[in-house]
Parts: sequence; C-alpha cells; structure tokens
Amino acid sequence: MTFILIWRESSLQELAKAWLASKDRNAVVHAANDIDHVLEVFPNSSGVAVFDTVREYARPPLAVEYEVDEANRIVHVISVWLVAEGRPPLRGN
Repeated sequence: MTFILIWRESSLQELAKAWLASKDRNAVVHAANDIDHVLEVFPNSSGVAVFDTVREYARPPLAVEYEVDEANRIVHVISVWLVAEGRPPLRGN
C-alpha cells in the first residue's frame, strides 16, 4: 500500500530555488521524481531517522527532510536542499 506524498509550500519553494541554482536542472527534476516514488512506497525504510517521526533521504543532487504519518498513510516533505550545499538546520514537525 502506498502513502500520499504532500510537499509543504515552503519545501516546494526550496525545490524551485534548488532547480534555479543547479547547473544540471534535469538532474534536479529526475531526483525530485525519484524522491516522490521512493517516499510514496518506502518512506519508513528509506533514508535515516533524524528524530521522532522525521527522516532524511538523499537522492543527489537533492536531499529532503520528511515526516511519516503512519496512521494516515501520509508523508510530509518538510524541507529540500541541494546536497552539495549541505544540510540546513533541522525543521522537524
């Protein structure tokens, strides 16, 4: 059974900034699509736990921080960044 993936408005804005800043915009698009697929199917076994229900998953050139709501089968993408620029401070739930 798959999960519903929801990108917060702030994470969509970060994704747009990452796309604009990238030298390889196609790579960003492919990474975002791969992230969508992986988190819809395997959110609890992908990436690493950073605290509580919040996990981090990298598919270079992107990485995301996300939260899994197991009871409702929803994944919330909290933040996104370019791996090469390093991780921003944790946002959490």
